[in-house]
Amino acid sequence: MPGMIGKKIGMTSLFDENGKNLPCTVIEVEPNVVTQIKSAETDGYEAVQIGFGEKKEKATTAALAGHFKKAGVSPRTKLKEFELNGYAVELKEGAEISVDQFVAEGEFVDVSGTSKGKGFQGVVKRHGFGGVGQATHGQHNRLRAPGSIGAGSDPSRVFKGMRMAGRMGGATTVVENLRVIKVDAEKNLLVVKGSVPGPKNSIVIITK
Repeated sequence: MPGMIGKKIGMTSLFDENGKNLPCTVIEVEPNVVTQIKSAETDGYEAVQIGFGEKKEKATTAALAGHFKKAGVSPRTKLKEFELNGYAVELKEGAEISVDQFVAEGEFVDVSGTSKGKGFQGVVKRHGFGGVGQATHGQHNRLRAPGSIGAGSDPSRVFKGMRMAGRMGGATTVVENLRVIKVDAEKNLLVVKGSVPGPKNSIVIITK
């Protein structure tokens, strides 16, 4: 499988064989279900669509209910499609994929998710600015100010991409090359070294 859907549980720490304390993230990866298989003959490209998490039928739209019924699976909360791109996958609709079938200990994965939203922030927090000078020489309210944002009569405008205050976080973020420390197939848990974007209980996408 090229990827799976999981839920971020939180962070912990584990000791490696050398006694070094490793910061780790625990991801719950319940068995993903194949809801659709796309082929080059019918769809123009090869891909597999998988579902994660149980969902009540009354909370499912009629179109999606028919989609799940065709695949022979119960409604799912999250769907994700992975293009195969030559990846050899022999699966059928309705098949379940466990975490130990996807990845093994010692391998590396990429994890993407929606980062924590931090609201409207200034340039010091958002871009790491140092502020304008110090609290001396009459500068009583310039400690966290952005400073000058452009020249005067030429070019008479502010260039695009100028780092200024604005909304921070809440964007799709990918963390690459996280080493798999532990795979627990019985508890459907995946432990990777390092941090993963998003708050606890948020949905994350794991790819190789």
